[in-house]
Amino acid sequence: MTTHFSYAMTAICASLSPLLLAPLAAQSVDRLDAKNVSIAQANYKGRSAVQLIASPDAPNAASYAFVKDSSFRDGAIEVDLAGQPAAGAGSGARGFIGIAFRLQTDGRYEYIYLRPTNGRADDQVRRNHSTQYSSHPDFDFARSRQEAPEKYESYVDLQAGEWIRYRIEVEGRKARLYVNGAEQPCLIVNDLKLEPQQGRVALWVGPGTEGYFSNLKITAR
Repeated sequence: MTTHFSYAMTAICASLSPLLLAPLAAQSVDRLDAKNVSIAQANYKGRSAVQLIASPDAPNAASYAFVKDSSFRDGAIEVDLAGQPAAGAGSGARGFIGIAFRLQTDGRYEYIYLRPTNGRADDQVRRNHSTQYSSHPDFDFARSRQEAPEKYESYVDLQAGEWIRYRIEVEGRKARLYVNGAEQPCLIVNDLKLEPQQGRVALWVGPGTEGYFSNLKITAR
């Protein structure tokens, strides 16, 4: 089954399931359920978008917005996104932004995200931490760095606050991240930590992040 979520005003695809035929109306917030984020309609750098800002007091990895009616195990998820540190964010803010997938009712999920401020940092170690795979709640970035340094992170050219084309392909225990239309993945994960099973998809932001999402497309297979 192929399900398309396109948040552009005119891009409601014919292959949408009957439950999802209601117009998504250019980033319509009624297509999302918020968890520890504020959600607003926005026009960001010429695009209609959803704006997500992480709640200041939310724990790490607890700020996201579920895509209503989404169900995903294997397939591809594409989206245009832009992340930057929010006003008043601490010095450790990196504009963390990405996608959570296979979200379960008990709160477990897989996620792959970007650190846009790291992409052009004048520090090679920070650049090497531009992308990140994690699994909530037991396998966060700190544990991955301790147990398998460099395995779940990589460099890719990014700019904070600029639109980035993000695509992940997921099959079983494997995931691949592609950025800005590259033919080759910039991050390869061959051992996703959770048992592969159907779950929801969410737009994800980390602490101290102001994020924007547009043109989401979910292709489940």
